[in-house]
Amino acid sequence: MPRIVNNFKRKKIRKELRKNQTPQETILWSKLRNNQTKQKWRRQVSIGPYIADFYCAKKLLVIEIDGSQHLDNEEYDKDREQYFLDLGIRTTRFWNSEINTNIDGVFKIIMEKLEIQPHPSLLLKGEGANSSSPSPSQERG
Repeated sequence: MPRIVNNFKRKKIRKELRKNQTPQETILWSKLRNNQTKQKWRRQVSIGPYIADFYCAKKLLVIEIDGSQHLDNEEYDKDREQYFLDLGIRTTRFWNSEINTNIDGVFKIIMEKLEIQPHPSLLLKGEGANSSSPSPSQERG
């Protein structure tokens, strides 16, 4: 079975994305790193054919930061979130402007999402499915 998370074939792309992160990714990474959430986070993680901005494997949670380009890519984002959901991975999205103007509010939402426990059977499989958010800080049903 091929490796789903951090496939070696995508290592170069992941490394390049980490090297050239957006200002908003830098801001959020400063809040997620160094155990500030009491969880281990990875950035620019490949999950199947997609790359997630931030991923917490223990909580099966992806955090995505969206700029205006995502307004034109709604179908792609929807397919991607469904792929993650099928693996048991929840997705929470934030707009660049939310990171820029309300990082404390963004951090609070992330902390609330981290309190949700993934189903144990999903953790046994290694990676996992739950819900997503349509407009960045609100979850889809």
